[in-house]
Amino acid sequence: MKTALIIGSTGLTGSHLLHQLLESNQYEKVISFSREVEVMHPKLVNHIVDFDKPEEYCDLVKGDDFFCTIGTTIKQAGSKEAFRKVDFVFPKNFAQCAVDNGVSQFLIISALGADSKASNYYMKTKGEIEDFLKVTTFKSVAIMQPSLLLGNRKEFRFAEKIGGAVMKLFSFAFVGSLAKYKAIESTTLAHALYIIALKNTPGFTVYQSDQIQEIGKTE
Repeated sequence: MKTALIIGSTGLTGSHLLHQLLESNQYEKVISFSREVEVMHPKLVNHIVDFDKPEEYCDLVKGDDFFCTIGTTIKQAGSKEAFRKVDFVFPKNFAQCAVDNGVSQFLIISALGADSKASNYYMKTKGEIEDFLKVTTFKSVAIMQPSLLLGNRKEFRFAEKIGGAVMKLFSFAFVGSLAKYKAIESTTLAHALYIIALKNTPGFTVYQSDQIQEIGKTE
């Protein structure tokens, strides 16, 4: 029986993952770090923290599997600096705390096309957090690179809604080498995260969207 740790549990994928972790008989405790409490459960420990002050929460980051499902967009965050804080600084700080406290596995949602050398700031930032995790001492690191995520977010993302509708309409065309670009349901991504965590594959592994689709379909 293991302890799961999670940031981003109030988000689109994180909320689905949190529910699965709480219902799982593989985890006896789930520790969530967030700015607000939205779920109450006997297995859940909610820590309300200031993400800008890792020195205040670092000692609490103790368990087995760390799930990082936090993320935003530049538009939603309001600036490149604010976006980078959410998608790079916060995951980096928690990952470092987890390493220092002996957490063995780290799983994170990145993005298809993430590359620290990319000219696109969003993809560049996603690539930079991947590069950081590659040189950490976790026994297992799983990088999830989904395509466009489908699901009902709390906040409205116009481009994402339009893109999702278009990709659903032409989903039949995403076959062969194009399969990894097919939009993916957030519930599928959440389930894939859970399944991959249970496998606990040693080393640094990147899962692209078509692989996530297949894993997420399993029981």
